[in-house]
Amino acid sequence: MQNELFPQGSAAVEASSAEFKLSITRALADQLAVALNDLKPAPLTAAALADLKNEPGVYELSYQGRRVYVGKASRSLPNRLAKHLRKLSGRSGIDMGEVKFACLYVEEDLDAAGPEKMLIKKYGEDGAPWNKNGFGNNDPGRKRDDSLVKRRHFDAVFPVNLDFEIGPVVHGTGSVSSLLSKVKRELPFNLRFETKSSNAKELTQSKVALPVGNMTLRDVVHLVIDALPEGWQATALPGYVIIYREEATYESAKVIWRKRNNNVIEVQGQGLLDDGEVEEEPDSDED
Repeated sequence: MQNELFPQGSAAVEASSAEFKLSITRALADQLAVALNDLKPAPLTAAALADLKNEPGVYELSYQGRRVYVGKASRSLPNRLAKHLRKLSGRSGIDMGEVKFACLYVEEDLDAAGPEKMLIKKYGEDGAPWNKNGFGNNDPGRKRDDSLVKRRHFDAVFPVNLDFEIGPVVHGTGSVSSLLSKVKRELPFNLRFETKSSNAKELTQSKVALPVGNMTLRDVVHLVIDALPEGWQATALPGYVIIYREEATYESAKVIWRKRNNNVIEVQGQGLLDDGEVEEEPDSDED
């Protein structure tokens, strides 16, 4: 006779045991996502960042109401977010009024666990697209200047603004090298030029007269190429500007400046883009 309290059969055995896997990272990611979702995003402005505490944390950037980037600050949230504000302010095609942020202060132990990585994994590529399109990448270096920029790359979508207005530069006559060094510090994107080769001497020896008032980067480049001997070229790539003694055609170039018969000519580059996947590089977390 079958005992009704202890029924026979495999079903009873299977019901009495099961596998259990505890995912601490998933639980933390869920809690972080909920906490961030409860916050009202603030405009990414200097005034809003001034209200933040100088502490480490995790943050999200949103653009036009959509989350686009997740990051962390190991030391200072306002400093880290200020770097993003500076970078975005020098880009074409982006409405800074539509860029917002939300952030959480985190303890040191949680920071070491990589909270931003937990959130990126939870949201997936579509949930934080700028984490996969090169937004956080630094200057790729001279060896990569002639590489085709990916169509989905942040630099291709939001190229540098060549009409970015630079604050007043000391009026008078000085070397091209000195002018470029000052402008480089003012720009929210990279300006790279010869510094170590024998050609760099021409940057020091060539003089340029600075007009009174503010100038755009386009104005500066025109002055610089005009002051240098023929053979120098300025090239605006999607994410930065370079000035070298060369005559080169960069496939992804947006604009090229050269000197011909004592006249500066500005021509449109090919602006070619690659449809391949973006190669993401480590995002610098230096605050």
